[in-house]
Amino acid sequence: MRGNEYAQLQAFAAVIQQGSFVRAAAHLGMSASALSQTIRNAEERLGVRLVNRTTRSVSPTEIGARLLEELLPALASLDSAVARLKESSEGPSGLLRINTTRVAATHYLAPLIGPFLRAYPGIHFDIVTDERLVDIVAGGFDAGVRLGKKLDRDMVSHGLGGHLEMMVVASADYLTRYGTPHTPRDLVNHKCLTYRWPTDRSLYRWEFERNGELLEIDAQGPLVVTEPEMLTQVALDGVGIAYLFRHQVADLIETGQLIHLLKEWTPTFPGFYLYYPSQRQMAPALRAFVDFVVQYQQPDPVALDTPEAGSASRV
Repeated sequence: MRGNEYAQLQAFAAVIQQGSFVRAAAHLGMSASALSQTIRNAEERLGVRLVNRTTRSVSPTEIGARLLEELLPALASLDSAVARLKESSEGPSGLLRINTTRVAATHYLAPLIGPFLRAYPGIHFDIVTDERLVDIVAGGFDAGVRLGKKLDRDMVSHGLGGHLEMMVVASADYLTRYGTPHTPRDLVNHKCLTYRWPTDRSLYRWEFERNGELLEIDAQGPLVVTEPEMLTQVALDGVGIAYLFRHQVADLIETGQLIHLLKEWTPTFPGFYLYYPSQRQMAPALRAFVDFVVQYQQPDPVALDTPEAGSASRV
């Protein structure tokens, strides 16, 4: 196919898709009169009329409609091939939209962004933080970041940051006034600072395990929040006992501002995961970021669907 023949077919498809010679001309970057002549040349070359023209609209003839049905997939395939060739020579480019929790964005995504953008300057991010479990497909996101236990099984996922550990902490002042809990069951007699899931408004149950014994505590106290970062400051103020990620309180424990409680009862568990829908044709920008995340992480031997050792008792 000669270049002008391809241009004629591309022009015909644009006219029908845009529904107007004027709009199609603007889309193709040419004048309406030049586009009209291109369509006439195509019709003369093929010996058939492709377009019905009126003063208000354009539509394909019966033959034109049959041609368009086979033409559109072929044009799309050619455009895709050209785009892939361009990306292979210039590197991946485009916008990546990611939905994540605030904690994951701050502690796990942020350290990756700088090195990744230096390696792939043609890629841009739009990162939205949301504590709810969002439908990333319906929301128009390329990927999301959530705790492994919250993911749908039809999503492809990769570990982000390795395993996590929760820590029960309180200030020395609180422990002086109210005593120290020695087992998770003792927490029912303490002022606990608790978290509410934004998705279903349920209170988060504090989870514990020791020597195969699993416990879930319905912690109660003077404060319930949907912003977990608040709990650190309130615990520092001596209001109650908090249940927080290690990275949120490790430095405060090191300096003695908070005391680590129930150390033997808080094992590690699968942490945050980058996830996205399974798809045959992954956008090059997303593929580049997924590969970067996989290379950045240390091997994680625990799969998402690791079975629990047993059912937990609730207190």
